Amino acid sequence: MTPPASPALRLHPSTARAYRCTCGAQVFFRNNTCLQCGRALGFDPWLGQVLAIEPDAEPGVWCAVTQPSSGNGDAPQQRYRRCAQIDTPALCNWLVRDNGSAEGAAAVFSCVACRLNRVIPDLGLDQNHEPWRKVELARRRLVSQLIGLGLPVEPPSQDGGPGGLVFDTLASLPGQAPVLTGHAQGVITLNLAEADDAYREQVRSQMREPYRTLLGHYRHEVGHHFWDRLIRDDPCLQGFRKLFGDERQDYVGALNAHYQQGAPTGWASAYISSYASAHPWEDWAETWAHYLHMRDTLDTAVSFGMAPDEVDVDALHYLPSVLQEEPAPEFDVFLAMLNAWTRLTAVLNELSRSMGLPDFYPFVLSDTVVRKLYFVHGRVEPFERTT
Repeated sequence: MTPPASPALRLHPSTARAYRCTCGAQVFFRNNTCLQCGRALGFDPWLGQVLAIEPDAEPGVWCAVTQPSSGNGDAPQQRYRRCAQIDTPALCNWLVRDNGSAEGAAAVFSCVACRLNRVIPDLGLDQNHEPWRKVELARRRLVSQLIGLGLPVEPPSQDGGPGGLVFDTLASLPGQAPVLTGHAQGVITLNLAEADDAYREQVRSQMREPYRTLLGHYRHEVGHHFWDRLIRDDPCLQGFRKLFGDERQDYVGALNAHYQQGAPTGWASAYISSYASAHPWEDWAETWAHYLHMRDTLDTAVSFGMAPDEVDVDALHYLPSVLQEEPAPEFDVFLAMLNAWTRLTAVLNELSRSMGLPDFYPFVLSDTVVRKLYFVHGRVEPFERTT
């Protein structure tokens, strides 16, 4: 039976993923040149668009070939600088809005994403170039989504105040302790080896994970950062503890117990992954990452004209009662997204099976996990409303 119609999906323009050059050719998030017409391209993270750009009369300044609509026909044309990292192995195609200062063409301009890098690998070593390119592409995708959702993304303030976010990408060296991917006080550390497909698959198999990706690492670790920003000192902390558990329990001890004993029997009834069962902080980070996965994948699908509400598939349909509250208007958007997700992933799983591949989406969302996802949604939505 066809499920009842749900409200239209909201697609924030900064998380759209389908772009076209002014010549009409399809271009993608990572592109810095249109392969059809040869025009230069750049990504404006605040518009959420890949733009065809051309040099301005002033050296080092670029303008969009067709100015994006701003709702104000008299608005001055936006001028840009290209991120300095376009000429490095990172191949950053992001744009920096020009503020009209007289810094000169020789000045170095770093985009909002690249300014978050604190430590990077030694790019004097050729073997670091390709891994760094992969790492940076995943990190820019993360940052673009956070900006699109209206979430605060900025480096620490010069006075050392709390709340900033930075990234360290480190390579393990012989004779030294291996680099551990993780988060601490706004610093997200990534082991450069995670960019190696063979290494990552080996670890994934050892850890019995359904998937392991660079983007997944970043989404998980940034979840810890946003727990500090959105939950720790907020009145919603009690609601968090009721749903995820008391984070004041011994964190190191909980992780050691998880690695020694594994996840409890029946963990899937309450957690999105076995690792989420280790500690409430990890449960939050895993759920947060899953929410970002869902949002970006759905936004991409809708951007390319796919209509998850119209696919002919019998998929689990969640009703407001799953949230264990009286139905309320604020449930509609979340449930529309969730039900579109179940239909989309059912089809994607069938496509994967048609290729003889493992399921694209090897997850089943229990009612408890759905409530946790809704809690994450409730922390993100106030930011999204203001953008």
